[in-house]
Amino acid sequence: MNHSIPPRDLLASMFQAAIEAAQPHRCIPEHLPEPPKGRLVVIGAGKASAAMAQAVEQHWPGELSGLVVTRYGYGVPCERIEIVEAAHPVPDAAGLAAAQRILDRVGGLTADDTVLCLISGGGSALLALPLDGISLEDKQAVNRALLASGATISEMNCVRRHLSKVKGGRLAAACHPARVVTLLISDVPGDNPCDIASGPTVGDPTTCADALAIVRRYGIVLPDSVRRVLESGEGESIKPDDPRLANAVTRIVAAPQMALARAAEVAAQAGIAAHVLSDSIEGEARDVGKVLAALARQVARHDLPFDTPCVLISGGETTVTVRGAGRGGRNVEFLLSLGIALDGEPGVYALAGDTDGVDGQEEIAGAFLAPDSLARAWKHGLRPRECLDANDGHGFFGTLGDAVITGPTLTNVNDFRAILITGRAEA
Repeated sequence: MNHSIPPRDLLASMFQAAIEAAQPHRCIPEHLPEPPKGRLVVIGAGKASAAMAQAVEQHWPGELSGLVVTRYGYGVPCERIEIVEAAHPVPDAAGLAAAQRILDRVGGLTADDTVLCLISGGGSALLALPLDGISLEDKQAVNRALLASGATISEMNCVRRHLSKVKGGRLAAACHPARVVTLLISDVPGDNPCDIASGPTVGDPTTCADALAIVRRYGIVLPDSVRRVLESGEGESIKPDDPRLANAVTRIVAAPQMALARAAEVAAQAGIAAHVLSDSIEGEARDVGKVLAALARQVARHDLPFDTPCVLISGGETTVTVRGAGRGGRNVEFLLSLGIALDGEPGVYALAGDTDGVDGQEEIAGAFLAPDSLARAWKHGLRPRECLDANDGHGFFGTLGDAVITGPTLTNVNDFRAILITGRAEA
C-alpha cells in the first residue's frame, strides 16, 4: 500500500472518481441522435437532467428547444433549454407544473420531429403529474409512505407508474408520432429502464394489480382516491407492445458499474487491489452492513477470500425502514451498522455515499468510518446501537465530524460503498 495516502483521502478520491465518471459532459455527446428533418424538442427530469441538457446544448449542431426539471440546487446555465427546479424526494407544485408543461410541449408533433428525453435518478419525484382524481397531496402522502416502508426502488416505482399521467410509458405515447430518443443515467440496481425515474418513455409490463400487491406487502395505507384508481384499473400503464412506442429508442449512457470501475482504477493506481463485489446490492442497509462487516473481518484476519491490502467496492440501492426519530439515510445507516459489527477491527476503513450528493433527505452525501469511530463516539456520549435504532446515522457521523459533503454532483448513479482493509500491520 502507498503509505503516503491516508485511508480517508484514498477513499474520498475513489468516491470523487466514481462521481466524475458519470458526469453528463463525459457520457452524453457520443449518444446524441442524428438531426431530424423537423424539430428537436428536448425534455427531461432527474438530478442530472440540467447537466445533461447543458451537454446537449454544447454539442448539438442545429436548432433545438426544450424544458427539463431537476432538483432544487441542481440547475446549471442553459441558453435554449429551460431549466426548472422542483422538490425531491417528495414532489411539490413546481414539479407538477413542470410535468404538465412538458406534456403540453410534446403535443402536436409530427413524424419528422424528434423528442430527446434526458432521464436520470430522481425523475420519479420531479416529474409528478398525478392521474385525474388524485391530488398532489395524495401523491405526496404515498411517496412519504413508500420512502419509509422499506420497499425496493423497483417496488416503489411500480406503484408510482400506476398513479401518473407521464410515467410508465405515457410520456412517450404523448409524443407520438414523433421519434423519441431517451438517454438514461441509471441509478437503479439492474439498470432496468422501466425503473429509472419510473420509465416515462418505456413500456411497462407491470399492472395495477402488481402495485396493489406491493401496497399490501408493506402495509401502506392509501388515500381513497389512490386506492380507487388502482382497484378500478384506471391507472393501467402503457405496455411494451403499444404501437405508440414503436418509434422510441432508449440508450443507457452511464450506469453504476461504470462509476465503480473508475473508483477501482484509482485504488489500483495507489497500489491497492480493488474488488468490485456488485453494482446492484439491495436489502435493508443495516443488514448489508452486517454482511459486508463479516466479509471484511474475514479478509483482515485470514487474507481470505482476498489478500490484504485491498478495497471492497459495491453499489446498488439499499433501503431503510424508518422506525426511529432520526433522519434516515441509507448510506450512513449502512456505515453505522458496519462499524458496530466490526467493533473497531484494526486496519478497516470505509466510506459510503450517494453519488447524487444527497443521502436520504439530507444535503449530505454519506460518511467515513475508521477503526476508532466507535471509541470516539463513546467519548462524545453517543451510544452507537441507540443511534442505529433511531435511524440517526447522520447525527452519529455529524457529531464525529466524519460526514461527507459534496454539494450537488449533477449526476446520479446510485450508492457507492468502499471498504479499505490494510491488514493488521498497517493498522
